[in-house]
Amino acid sequence: MSDDIEHLKVNKIIRKDGDRVALGVFGQAEPAEVVKEAFGGGDKAIDGPVDREVIREQIVETLKSIFDPEIPLNIYDLGLIYGFEVAEDGTVEIEMTLTAPGCPVAGMIVQEVAEKTGAIEGVRSSHVKLTWDPPWTKDRMSDEALLELGLL
Repeated sequence: MSDDIEHLKVNKIIRKDGDRVALGVFGQAEPAEVVKEAFGGGDKAIDGPVDREVIREQIVETLKSIFDPEIPLNIYDLGLIYGFEVAEDGTVEIEMTLTAPGCPVAGMIVQEVAEKTGAIEGVRSSHVKLTWDPPWTKDRMSDEALLELGLL
């Protein structure tokens, strides 16, 4: 991760020897278990055809309501969402990453994305897959995010 983003992280401790140690989540000593995928929506029945464009817009709005706990920005503008597809039957597939593989709340974020997108009207189910390829860089951030953080 680049140094210009690193100073924005709020949940970290720097030891005297310079090594960074991530704080636990909600008082945990160890980082949360890394979840590579999550599901939401429970394969609920959908009556009739779905308006995929409306669902796409609602997914983006929903993703903008989910914030990275270390960088005060939403995951969509941070560029953590690599892409998503809405199938004709209302099934949603999302591919995302995180700013760092050692993120102590990785599982919580992936699960939150699955649950919130799965709850959208017209979404039958959502499947979120966590990937590290390609690795996230600040180049994926929106101009709004860069401005907000004073990086543009």
